[in-house]
Amino acid sequence: MVWQQVYNPFDNMLLSTLVAAIPVVVMLLGLGVFHLKAHVAAAAGLASALLIAILAFGMPAGMATRAALLGGLTGLLPIGWIVLNIIFLHQLTEQNGSFKVLQDSIAGITQDRRLQLLLIAFAFGAFFEGAAGFGTPVAVTAAILIGLGFSPLAASGLSLIANTAPVAYGALGTPVITLAKVHGYDLMAVSGMIGRQLPFFSLLVPFWLIWAFAGRKAMMEIWPAILVTGVSFAIPQYLVSNFIGPELVDVIAAMVSMTCLVGFLRVWQPRKLWTSVSLKGHEQDGGTALPPQKPQVHPRAAVIKAWTPWVILTVFVFAWGLPVTKTWLNGIFAPKFVIEGLHKMVQKVAPVVPTPHSEAAEYVFNLLSSTGTGILVAAIIGGLLMGYGLPALVRTFFKTVWLVRTSLLTIVLMLALGTLTRYSGLDTTLGLAFAGTGVLYPFFGTLMGWLGVALTGSDTASNVLFGGMQKVAAEQLGLNPNLMGAANSSGGVMGKMIDAQSIVVASTATRWFNHEGDILRYVFFHSIALACLVGIFVTLQAYVPPFTWLVR
Repeated sequence: MVWQQVYNPFDNMLLSTLVAAIPVVVMLLGLGVFHLKAHVAAAAGLASALLIAILAFGMPAGMATRAALLGGLTGLLPIGWIVLNIIFLHQLTEQNGSFKVLQDSIAGITQDRRLQLLLIAFAFGAFFEGAAGFGTPVAVTAAILIGLGFSPLAASGLSLIANTAPVAYGALGTPVITLAKVHGYDLMAVSGMIGRQLPFFSLLVPFWLIWAFAGRKAMMEIWPAILVTGVSFAIPQYLVSNFIGPELVDVIAAMVSMTCLVGFLRVWQPRKLWTSVSLKGHEQDGGTALPPQKPQVHPRAAVIKAWTPWVILTVFVFAWGLPVTKTWLNGIFAPKFVIEGLHKMVQKVAPVVPTPHSEAAEYVFNLLSSTGTGILVAAIIGGLLMGYGLPALVRTFFKTVWLVRTSLLTIVLMLALGTLTRYSGLDTTLGLAFAGTGVLYPFFGTLMGWLGVALTGSDTASNVLFGGMQKVAAEQLGLNPNLMGAANSSGGVMGKMIDAQSIVVASTATRWFNHEGDILRYVFFHSIALACLVGIFVTLQAYVPPFTWLVR
């Protein structure tokens, strides 16, 4: 029996929207107000979503349960698998002391904490976003920052803020490619449109990042380095997205940005060294930071050895992200399991789609092609080169499993909640509320993308969820469909820092367990403020010359 989604079960859009928002509100209040542990807040949100989907929106109980199960499986693979293995590698490098050598080598480039943030959280993180996405950049950069002595809140919150502008082109352009493929956009047209929106924010975010960390005055002390970082990322981002394609936008832009920043720091250093490792204004509630230590000078061979596991990681993550690699590995092993009782049994209907569309519900156990497996292989090779034997690697791996067990449970529950809201139509009801804003639609349509990523944890998923609706609404309002399709993705990137799975990844990478609510409260303002700025920019593109020339 096919079940058609109902988007206005109470024949009152305001009431239906308020009811649809209850699961998200329950989870956010649990984390941010009542200070519940993340897995408890996620479980409460999931329970409320099940009740509302079944009782209010009429979804059959069996379908709702199966949707939650599908989301939980997705939480384990690929998301949880990535987190587990990056922490495994970090454990190995900490235990044998090579991570300390790596820290000292970074401090050798600059001991200024603001500049370290630019190099690691923004530029290095953007590379991992472009190569892998799906939580990898936050896991890597937060782990490195906490090792460098940053406070847990600083390492977590700033990694999340930095991981915004690159997200639309993450995982070798997957969000943009999916948007075009699923909803019939022209790939180069929508890629180029995003590439005419995000470079402005690629220039802004590094300034925003340092302001959030150290304040306006401290930001202005290093404005030349921030400008170099932002401009050297934004220009390649524009050029590659508009004239080559979406696949290598972040990878190329990040490499150019890192190279330019390191080269610039060889000839320029700030007059005043910033050594504080805590967020300004959060010195007492940001967690215990490692005491700052003067970096040691290590022999070149030791530095090369310390960087080797991370170079191997970079190579493997990039290689695993290539379509040809994924296709080959999936050809070896990638069993697909149809979720009986859910697959093709849920239909999206108008006004979300022109004709009823049945939703697939399949779980692909693509263990070999998962980015997490590439990270695991890199960790094993790196561990062997660091002198570990196989028994020691196995022991450390299972210690890591125990270390992150609660975080993995949280990710499973969060993804179960997000997937249930998608199949039940709760998120679509929320999206329709944005779609009814008329002339203000460019602004609120952008916030729809933000909401989609905040709910699902993925710019790709948000594009699948709302990309078609953006196209239909734009055509009805006489707007350029590519503008609103791009706005969905560009606005979505600002929701990445508050999505539950990213926050759990950050808290796990920094070992700041059970502080997910503190992280959420800190980054929420930054997320909504940046999303509103993107919405204002898209509105200018829609209506105000000379911004309209960017729409072509």
